[in-house]
Amino acid sequence: MAGGTSLGRDFGWLWAAYTVSTFGTWLAFDAFPLIAVMALGAGPTEVSLLAAAGLAAGALVAVPLGPWVEFRRKRPVMIGTDLIRCAALLTVPAAYALGMLTFAQLLLVSVVVAAAGITFTAASGACLKALVRRQDLLAANGRFEATMWTATMLGPPLGGAAVGLLGPVTTVLADAVSFLLSALGIRAMGGKDPHPAKSAPPDRIRPRDLTDGWRHILAHPTLRPLFVNTALNNGLIMAVSPLLLVLMVGDLGFAPWQYGLAFAVPCLGGLIGSRLARRLVARYGSHRVLVTAGTVRACWPVGLAFVGPGAAGLALVMCVEFGLILSSAVFNPVLATVRLDHTDTGRVARTLSAWSVTGKLTVAALTALWGLLAGVAGVRTAIALAGVLLLATPLLLPRREEARAPAERAGDAS
Repeated sequence: MAGGTSLGRDFGWLWAAYTVSTFGTWLAFDAFPLIAVMALGAGPTEVSLLAAAGLAAGALVAVPLGPWVEFRRKRPVMIGTDLIRCAALLTVPAAYALGMLTFAQLLLVSVVVAAAGITFTAASGACLKALVRRQDLLAANGRFEATMWTATMLGPPLGGAAVGLLGPVTTVLADAVSFLLSALGIRAMGGKDPHPAKSAPPDRIRPRDLTDGWRHILAHPTLRPLFVNTALNNGLIMAVSPLLLVLMVGDLGFAPWQYGLAFAVPCLGGLIGSRLARRLVARYGSHRVLVTAGTVRACWPVGLAFVGPGAAGLALVMCVEFGLILSSAVFNPVLATVRLDHTDTGRVARTLSAWSVTGKLTVAALTALWGLLAGVAGVRTAIALAGVLLLATPLLLPRREEARAPAERAGDAS
């Protein structure tokens, strides 16, 4: 990625807001499962339920919010959802300090945060497309990707150390503050907020608007296979996450900081991949990069079934995660750019909302299913099965590249 590309002052503030909230989120990496295990004594089934039910309920709550966002100015929506997440997260350390924290509260807060996060993503994607020229979208998405992996590298070990020194809710407090700072950053953006779509009345949402994002995705020859592939790939990877936490921290006796370190060091692959993405697309084209990186990223997670105790176990996790993250960091910004490029401006929020809702529901369903599977067949067996199924997901990638439809080009020009 060419680091010298100037994307403007407004993008700079958007990037700064994304940076601070992303660092807060990764500082609180798996904070709720850790709190459930360390403070409430939860087991693998409860941890999986927490991860799954919060995502599922949050995604369902967010379904009508996609079209609602489409017909409204995006920056006030982004600020509002940041403040909602801040307020919801602050209730957790407050309840913990008063000795009143419950599993039900963790579940409720996770629902609110998930719904607000989906809404923010829909609004920010539309905002990004309005701020940045089409030819600069990959550069912008590459910067977001690099920031995300930097935060992923630094946040978990720092968060693990903070949990060990100051208690399990420390990182939740930091995450809440990060959303407040993000809201301030978005508020500082200059220029005019892009006008919402004018094709629908702003005072009501029609039933057709609720499904418009899905109809656009499923009718599109490029977006449809990418949609199915990413939903299943991400769902299977995330379904393993709480089980791996139970395996490493609970069964194998790794300390929280070691668990965080196992996922932090491989994030160097994310920095490398995010910088390679633009160069690879320039040389080989978006389609070939998506298919190749999407295939390679599916080959790694099966190795997590063989994690053992001690330094060798940490090294294995780091190697597997490095390969997975490197290929994902190439794939993700190209996917984000192709998705925006094949969606007209008046449909971006609905499309991104539909994509996020489906992804969250898939993660929730597979996480719940894998939690039950782990309770019956064992944690290692569940992790191994997810890895084997991931090997088949490259078959869902698009076989050929499709040109943008004239309607999409006209929608961008309007």
